[in-house]
Amino acid sequence: MTALPLDIRLERPDDAAAIERLHARAFGPGRFARTAYRLREGAHLVPELCFTALVGTYLVGSIRFSLAEAAGHPLLALGPLTVDPSFSNRGIGCSLMNAGVDAARAGSHKLVVLVGDLPYYRRFGFSAVPMGRLVLPGPVDPARFLWLALTDGGADGVSGAISRAR
Repeated sequence: MTALPLDIRLERPDDAAAIERLHARAFGPGRFARTAYRLREGAHLVPELCFTALVGTYLVGSIRFSLAEAAGHPLLALGPLTVDPSFSNRGIGCSLMNAGVDAARAGSHKLVVLVGDLPYYRRFGFSAVPMGRLVLPGPVDPARFLWLALTDGGADGVSGAISRAR
């Protein structure tokens, strides 16, 4: 594997169109029907937690976090984490995850949830949400509904239906 001249930086407003094209390439039109997309739809992004990955001037990856809540408890919804399919398996997703999770911890956030593959996200500390503890606004495989407490006790007392933060 050849090392890429990768630049991880905060997302900029002028990245929006390139990120949307990246999402279309990586996830296709079916992405709009997914529960995770419905949770993020209309949610407020947290600009200081949204990062892009560039190889030269080409945007090859993106990670976004939005504000959510469960019964009044604030939390973050991670997603999507996207890497251009032609650049997969080169550590770009890992670099974006580390940047995002580190920034979330530094920003004093307490809990992150996502829908994803546990074998991939376990390396960052994610685990399955205990059955029935939190509920997403649509169907999801419970084995893919994950969370990460960013602080000691970050998940304590958090339960109920998850919605966009108001």
